[in-house]
Amino acid sequence: REPLGTVFCGTNTVPVALIGEKNMGERYLYQKCPFLKALSQEKREQFEIYFRTAPDWLIDSLVVEKIKKGTTFIRENNLADTIYFIVEGLIVATDYRVLGVSYDFMQFQKMYAFGGMEFIMDLDVYKTSLRTVTDSIAVKISRAMFEKWMYSDIKALKYESKLIGEYLLEQARNERIVLLMKGTDRLCLLLVYHYEQYQKDGILCVKEGQKSLADKTGMCLKSINRAVKTLSEQGLIRKQGNKILVEKRQYEEMKALISEKTDIG
Repeated sequence: REPLGTVFCGTNTVPVALIGEKNMGERYLYQKCPFLKALSQEKREQFEIYFRTAPDWLIDSLVVEKIKKGTTFIRENNLADTIYFIVEGLIVATDYRVLGVSYDFMQFQKMYAFGGMEFIMDLDVYKTSLRTVTDSIAVKISRAMFEKWMYSDIKALKYESKLIGEYLLEQARNERIVLLMKGTDRLCLLLVYHYEQYQKDGILCVKEGQKSLADKTGMCLKSINRAVKTLSEQGLIRKQGNKILVEKRQYEEMKALISEKTDIG
């Protein structure tokens, strides 16, 4: 263990102050990952809950890494030898298996151990590709250390299994619903998700191009262009050059529209 009041980050050791009146385990966790205090309360609590029973030797093995925007940090079929926790930033999981069309999964609402599913299922390789959409911060653990912890801590193993089960169930239900949605409804759903996470001062500004929106909704460019035009004509979005703007009123109208047709959200 590093001396009290220091944090290991890659190869650097940096002095940090203890935070609050947390128990010894949480104090040491914050020493190792001082950036946690800058996260939202929700993200911070998710991290604390996940590692609440982690032994000191596991905390010692944590490595914090900054990942630049556009980096594919996990590739499908590569050796699954590292577990990643994305504590800051947006990532997408991309699937290219159907007719060469890329499909970007919806962003993850909770903090997950990426690579944990492969451990639970006894898989040696990753089953999807993950890349960063924004500059991100990841906490990494070698799979060997992760396995050692899980095999020695039934509470941690149960919690990891619970998170994976909840995610897979939600993903399967949502995929079935999205499959039956019209193009405009798919785009509405995506914009509702984006608004809830990325709006600033009540306005969502989508700067990504139509190709990116097509990838995220699983639609072709022609369909996404038609959906954008329809939503604009209906007053549910506002076009400003190549950007799409969504105000709070428009977000509420789209969310109500989706709620009428599905039980998502």
